Amino acid sequence: MSEEIEYQALESTTVAEQRAADLHRLEDVPVELAVEIGRTHMTIGETLALGPGSIVSLNRLAGEPVDLLVNGKRIAKGEVVVIDEEFGLRVTEVVAGEAAAAEIEAPVAPVAPAPVAPPVPADA
Repeated sequence: MSEEIEYQALESTTVAEQRAADLHRLEDVPVELAVEIGRTHMTIGETLALGPGSIVSLNRLAGEPVDLLVNGKRIAKGEVVVIDEEFGLRVTEVVAGEAAAAEIEAPVAPVAPAPVAPPVPADA
């Protein structure tokens, strides 16, 4: 008494196709994008001393790439551009998944307190 069993063929999908299908489900999830040009630490007193014309020193050099953050996590680097009087970001490097994960887990080096320059007089 042998019954013949019919098997249904499995759909052949590659890992890349499966990942693409998984990501497709997330395409409509809203996220917050931010461009960070630098950071600094200040005391409350230094912060209260800020006013029009004050200059706050950041931990980045002029011309250095800025970070593109998605929900606070760096995913890319780029350069700031101005197009039709609006700011934009030209992406120059996408941070790889494993490198980004290692960067997120690595402790951030403390930033030295920023010197606060006095306000620049309007007639200068």
